[in-house]
Parts: sequence; structure tokens; C-alpha cells
Amino acid sequence: MKKYLCHIVLFFCIIQQLYSQADGVVAFNIPARNSLKFNKQFINPTFSFVREQNKYISINNNRQWAQFDNAPETYLFSYSGRFRENVGAGLSLFQQNYGILNTFGGVANFAYNAVVDRYSNLTFGLNLGFYKSGINQGAVVTNVTDASIDNYPSSSVITINPGINYGLDFFDFGVSVNNLVAYNFTNSKMIEDNPEQSLQAHLLYTGYVNTRGFFDESKFTGLISSDFKKDNTVISGMVMLMVPKGIWAQAGYNSLYAISAGIGLNVTNQIAVEYNYEKGAGGFSAFGNSHDITIAYKFNNNYRYDYSGDDDEDGLLMSSNKKRRTFKARKKPSKKKTTNTPKSKTPKVVAAEAKAKEAAARLEAEEQEQARIAEQAKVQAAEAAKAKEIEAARLEAEELEQAKIAEQAKVQAAAEAKAKEIESARLETEELEQARIAEQARVQAAAEAKAKEEEAERVQAEEQEQARIAEQARVQAAAETKAKEEEAERVQAEEQEQARIAEQEKVQAAAAKAKEIEAARLEAEELEQARIAEQARVQAAAEANAKEESEEQIEEVLLDEVLIEFKKSRDDALKSQALLFNQLNEKVDSKQEDLDNLKEENDLSEKGIVSQPKVFKSVSAENAEIESLKLKIDNSISFGKAKITEIEALYEERLKKVKDKNDAVNIEYVNTIEALKTDISKAQQKKQKLILALTDIKLATDFERRRRIKRADYDNEEDRYNKDRSALERIKKFTEPSAKVLTTEDFDFGEPLSNIQIVNGINNVDEGYYLVIAVHKDVAKRDEFLKKAIQSGENNVDFFYDINSSKYYIYSEKYSSISQAKVALDKSKGSKPLNSKMSMVKIQN
Repeated sequence: MKKYLCHIVLFFCIIQQLYSQADGVVAFNIPARNSLKFNKQFINPTFSFVREQNKYISINNNRQWAQFDNAPETYLFSYSGRFRENVGAGLSLFQQNYGILNTFGGVANFAYNAVVDRYSNLTFGLNLGFYKSGINQGAVVTNVTDASIDNYPSSSVITINPGINYGLDFFDFGVSVNNLVAYNFTNSKMIEDNPEQSLQAHLLYTGYVNTRGFFDESKFTGLISSDFKKDNTVISGMVMLMVPKGIWAQAGYNSLYAISAGIGLNVTNQIAVEYNYEKGAGGFSAFGNSHDITIAYKFNNNYRYDYSGDDDEDGLLMSSNKKRRTFKARKKPSKKKTTNTPKSKTPKVVAAEAKAKEAAARLEAEEQEQARIAEQAKVQAAEAAKAKEIEAARLEAEELEQAKIAEQAKVQAAAEAKAKEIESARLETEELEQARIAEQARVQAAAEAKAKEEEAERVQAEEQEQARIAEQARVQAAAETKAKEEEAERVQAEEQEQARIAEQEKVQAAAAKAKEIEAARLEAEELEQARIAEQARVQAAAEANAKEESEEQIEEVLLDEVLIEFKKSRDDALKSQALLFNQLNEKVDSKQEDLDNLKEENDLSEKGIVSQPKVFKSVSAENAEIESLKLKIDNSISFGKAKITEIEALYEERLKKVKDKNDAVNIEYVNTIEALKTDISKAQQKKQKLILALTDIKLATDFERRRRIKRADYDNEEDRYNKDRSALERIKKFTEPSAKVLTTEDFDFGEPLSNIQIVNGINNVDEGYYLVIAVHKDVAKRDEFLKKAIQSGENNVDFFYDINSSKYYIYSEKYSSISQAKVALDKSKGSKPLNSKMSMVKIQN
């Protein structure tokens, strides 16, 4: 979704910035709409003079919709402000990036003020801009040639933006024309249908807060403007409150773009930082947020200009510790009152009244003159007293100015060093790009030569194939009949071979189990003999202690003990047999689960749905366990039959002595024999049921496997990716490190690569820069290289598949930036035999 929105943003920016001409030109539009402190000349050309007192150097960066790749971005360097009592001027350099579009140029500003009277001014201003626009080839990365990009024109444009402002005591009114004239030097034509051509009107209010405390003498500024374009009208408004302590805040709204808020502060009384935040609204709400940051340096004036703010700003973090300068307030010109002469007064009366008023005015003027002289004497005395203080302040200002000049030289030196570093990086990038282009041209030429050679081989192969088809058609009828017979024999042979292998595995498992059972039987016989010996010893002792009892009673007791022993043995056998049946039931359930999974996988695959791979299980090991359980159950049944034979013999022996079948002990013998027979019958039935279930599962599993084999030829790309991942996992799991040291000759690196290659449309792989060590089309060669790489100790080896070229790119490292990838490439290439052919490939989806 993010990628989709990014495309919308770029599309919108290009539509807004390109004219409708065939040789499209980026429109002149500097986004300085969120600040009433810096770069105001781009709002109206007169604002470098209006309400301004100082000159500024500022560096500004505007990042629009910053969360998207290739979103609009502006870099602006400006020197502007008040230069004389009636002159404001500025010079700016800018660069704007709109994805692969780029503009670079400068703007010269000039503003001249004409004083109408003491409290009204008329200011004229002009912005003269010159810039170049076109495609930034360094930002275009593609593995195919695009004529629309290669032939995109680069244009040089000059633009004129005039403006006028009329200022009163607190209010300013004015208009400006954006892109009044735009001339394209490339095609020597005036630009028409410019979407950024508009008439802009504004109302500006500037006032001060008269209060106490922190906000005393704070400056309040409000601006309302309306931009009348050809297709729409944009309404905007901004307010700013600036505290003399050196901090200000501002907020604004623009009906086209968004709402904005910002804050600024003076680090010192000359160095300032400002940040503005813009949040999209309306149609732009999905585009997110924009950021604007400015760093500025203020040149202080010792002379106070008219028609400017009489406000002093201190440094919030580093105060100047100077007393605030005071300036003599200017008097407003007095306005003479006029009265209407009543019609009833005669001319003499009027003349007399005029003389009287004149005399009074003269007297009042003399009094005012005397007061002025007295006030002037007082002021002169005060000025004489402050002369020393002013001189000391002047000396301190000179020292600060010298320190400022030294700091400016230091900053300029650092800027020049940074510029050299940037230029060096740019040259290095251009060299890399030129090398990549040259390499790409070489590869393309080789590819074209190879294509011609392959075309000749293809024509020859087609002729041979036609001859072969003609020959094949002659023998095809007989060959098809023979092929069907051979296929039937092959299928039958495969089934017989599978049955033989299964039988062989069963016999081997039975033989192994027979040995185990024989060992257990021998051990059981030894234990039984020991038990019989112990029982004989106990019986002899019992006979010695019970000589007074009759022979019949002894026999009854002994037989009862035998029955008890048989019952106990039966319970143990039933428990052991139940455990075996539970284990066999679990195996049957496991087989059934595997069958269900296989059937589900086949059913989903036929619908085009790829299921997750199941955990690997050894079928041969599971079958061996099943045969072992069946053998153990057979042994338990055989053991039960032997017990029946044994107890029947004891019962027959007792009947010879006690012939009454209704005897309680004889009845217990019969019941015990019947119970053992019932146990054996139930065990045989359970075993037969489970064997039938296993047989049914096997038949169904064989059928589903044949379905999967038939489906294997129709695997889609996702199936191929899953198989590739499984192959890599299997190779890493079962490949052991090599005992000998591998050399470069031991590796088959496949097809050679250029220094930098760009590929597009790679699924299931992230964008970035990959250090590729081999390229193969053949899967077997790919797997062989992976095994040798792991044998040599490179456990991080991986690969991705390019469907456009049917190539497997095997890599060992991945980076997000070209600088990191280049450093790693220079460091790693040739450090191991595995890395001798290493190159860089950029994935761009």
C-alpha cells in the first residue's frame, strides 16, 4: 500500500510541475509558505524590505511527504534583507527534486520603497529567477533502455515575478504576480499554460503586545493571502507571535496543502533555528506529513531604519547581556482643525476672529518653542552623560563583530571543506556511473553478438529438427506401440520392485526383532528357572512345617497358588498388550494424518493454492516401527497360547486326582483358560482390524502420490520458490565442512557479471545491493556450488531467481546503500577463493 501511495504522490507532483507542452518544463515554485520569519520574499517580492530591519543568511530544507521515497524535496540558500533606508534585496540559490526530475537555479530580489507620508509607504518589488530543469540521470536506475527517459529535454528558463505593497501604521496591503513572464531559452519560446502562474493578494497585520512579564513587547504578525490561479483559488492564513527573549511560534492553514505549525528560537542574538511541520488535509490527508527546517544568521544594524519593527531580539540560549536600545519616538504630524464660518458673521468679525486665532497660535507656538528648547537642553545633557556609555557599547559591538567575522570565516572554511567532500563523492559517483554505463554497453554488445550467433545456431537447429521430425514420423507408429508396452512393463516392474523392497524391509525388521525376542526369551527362561528353584525351596520349607496336613490339602494350596500366578501373569500380559496396541493405533493415526495432508495438498494444488510444506518424516523408519509393533503383538499372542497350553496341562493333571468338575478349583481353572482364549481372540481381531486399516491407508497413499507425481509438471512460480527454499535448507542441513582447503579451481562460477548490474521484478526478495559470487541457469550446478560454498565455511550463502533471464544469482552479503556495498565489495573481493568473481547487483522492484 505504501508503494502505491508513493506512486500517487510522484504522479501528482509531476502533473503539477510539468507544463502541457511536448518539451515539458518544471514550473517555478519555491515552497516558502509556512514561515513569516525567513525567506518572505518568495511570498511577495516586497517583503525583503517591508517591516524588515536586518539582513539574513539562511539555509532551508523542505521535505514534502517525507515518509515516501522520491517525494518532493527543496534545498534553499538565501541572503536577503534591508540594505538601505529605501532598498531591500536578496540573492538565493535553490535545488528541487521531484523523483527523477531535478531543477537548479537562482533568484535575484530587489525592493524599492517610496515614502508617501510619515505613516504610509508604497513599495515595489521584483523577483528575477533563472533555473535549469530536466531528468536527473543519476537517479534513473533500470536494466532496460527507455527512449522516453533518454530523450527527455533539459530546459533553461527565466521567470519574472513582480509585486507591490502599500503599508500603513499597522497594516500592509499588496498584490504580486507569480510567473508573469516565463521564457524558455532552450526552444526560444514563451511558456504557456503555466499551472503556477497566478495573481496573489495579501493583507498583513503587525502589532505589539503591551503587557508585563515574559510576553511584554512581544510582536504579533498575521497574514491572509489569496492565490488566484487559472483553475482554482488557494486561500491561506498564518499567524506568528515572537517574544523578545528570542523565541517565536507560528501556525497556518492552506486550503490546497494542509495545516502547519512551527517554532523558532535564537540560539544567540544572531544565530537562529526554525522548524515547521505540515500535516496533509482533505485530498492530501493520505500523503502524510512534511517538514521544513531553517538555520539563519542575522547581521545586526547599528542604524534603525524607518518602516520596520522597533523590536530587539535576544538569544534564548546565549544572551547578549546588553541593555535594550531605546529610540526616540517619532511625533505624528499635527492636523489643523477647520471650522465652518457661520453665514451670519460679517467679514470684519471673521477677520477679527482670524487675527485673534493667529495671535493665540503664535503665542502657543512660542510656548512650544520654549518647551522644545528646554527639552532639547535636557536631552543634550542626557546625551552628553550617555556618550561614554555609547562609546563603550560601540567598542563592545566592534569586538563582537570581529568575533562574528572570525566565526563566519570558520563556518565558510568548514562549508568549503564540506563542498569539496561532496564534490569528491559526486565525481566518484559519476565515475562509477560511467563505468556502469560502459560495462552495460559492453555487455549489450556482447549480448547482441551472442544473439546473432544463437540465431544462426537456432536456424541450423531448426533445419536439423525438421529433418529429425520427418525421420521420426516414419517410425513413430511402431515406436508408440513399443513405448506403450515398455511403459506398462516398466510400471509393473516398479510396482514389483517397490513390493520387494517393502517385503525385504519387513523381513529384515522381523529378523532383527526375532533376535531381540530370542534374547528376551532366554532371559525370561533364566528368570523362570530361578523363580521355580526359589519356589521349590519355599515349597520344601512349607512341607517341613506342615507335615500334619493331608496330601490333598497341600495339592489344593499349590494349585491355588498356580492360578493366582496365572492371573497375575495374564494381567501383566494384558497391560503390555494394551500398550502395544496403543502404539500401533498411534502409528495408524499418523499414517492417516499423512494421507489426509497429502490429499489436502493435492486438492489445494489443483485449485491453484500452494500449501505450507509439512515436517519431514522418515517413511522407512516409521514402517520399520510398525512391523516391530506387529511382531511384538504376535509374540504376545503366541505367549498367551503357550500359557493356555501350560494351564490346560495342569488342569488335566488335577482332573486325574480330583475328578469332580464342579470342584471350585477345577471351575477356576476352566474360567482362567476361557479368559485367556477370549484375550487371544480379541487381540487377533484388533490386530487384523489395524492391519486392514494400514492396507487401506497404503493404497490411498499410493494413489495420492501418483496424483502428486502427475501434478509435478505444472508447478507455478511459487512452487518453484518453495522448492528452491527447501533445497537450500536441505543443502545447509546435510552438508559438512570440507576436510581439505578448497581453491578457486574447485568452484564453477557460471556466467560472468559486470561491476554493477541492475535487475527488476524479483519476487520474494527485498530491494538492496547484493554481493553476488556466482550465476547459474542449471539447478544442478547451482546446488553443487552451494554445497562447495558451505564446505568452504560460507554458511550465509543464499540465492534469488530472475525470471526474466532464468538465472540463479548466488550471493553472500546484502546492503541497503551503494556506499556500504562498495566498501564491502572492495574489502571482500578476492579475500577467499569463493569471492574471486564477486560483483554487485542492485535489485529494484
